[in-house]
Amino acid sequence: MQYLYGMHPVIEALRSGKKFDKVLIKQGLEGPQFRELSTLLGEAGIQPAYVPVEKLNRAVRGAHQGVVAYISQIDYVDLETMVNNALATSDNPILVILDGVSDVRNLGAIARTLECAGGKGVIVPAKGGAAINAEAVKASAGALMRIDACKVPNLRYAAYFLKQSGFRIIAATEKVDRLVYDADFTGPVAVVMGSEGKGISQSMLELCDDKVAIPMAGEISSLNVSVATSIILYEIVRQHINNQ
Repeated sequence: MQYLYGMHPVIEALRSGKKFDKVLIKQGLEGPQFRELSTLLGEAGIQPAYVPVEKLNRAVRGAHQGVVAYISQIDYVDLETMVNNALATSDNPILVILDGVSDVRNLGAIARTLECAGGKGVIVPAKGGAAINAEAVKASAGALMRIDACKVPNLRYAAYFLKQSGFRIIAATEKVDRLVYDADFTGPVAVVMGSEGKGISQSMLELCDDKVAIPMAGEISSLNVSVATSIILYEIVRQHINNQ
């Protein structure tokens, strides 16, 4: 992954509008330049990760001055732009919200299926989710370059905005008896997928308009998240075809 390091290069890159996927800052860093950096990061909507200096030393060999910034592999769009693009190009737009999905290969595979299914965009959290980096783009077979990607500070805010924009929020969870085949996916839909370990957070589940499960007949109780997403997305596609 491409990166910049050093206080001045990162500050100048932010001033010029450079997009960063992730910024690491040494814990306890202070001073006027740090305050300027913090202001610019806030204006760009980037939440930095404060890490021990040892992590920065392992990341780069040069004089990092307590700052390492990883350059975005794609151009993110804001949430409003994503919604407007989706509604302008489809009567039944599909978006995917990833809550806690941390594996970049799963992220890439989900984006690939979403693009193949005619989906419009993927929403990820600014902190705590998989990075949309070169490995994710490769795993997506380039799909992340063809659909919108949005990084938001708060997934609950994104859900509220989508609901106000006419989207139904549907969660995929094994905690319900209602099967995916019984849900109505017509109209604008945003599908929420959680991590394989923790699933979707309770705070997100509470905002969802519907919750559905994939039937499981074997002894293994869960699917890989990218496989589960594929099943749900193509049930949506099936319904759209049947309703044409």
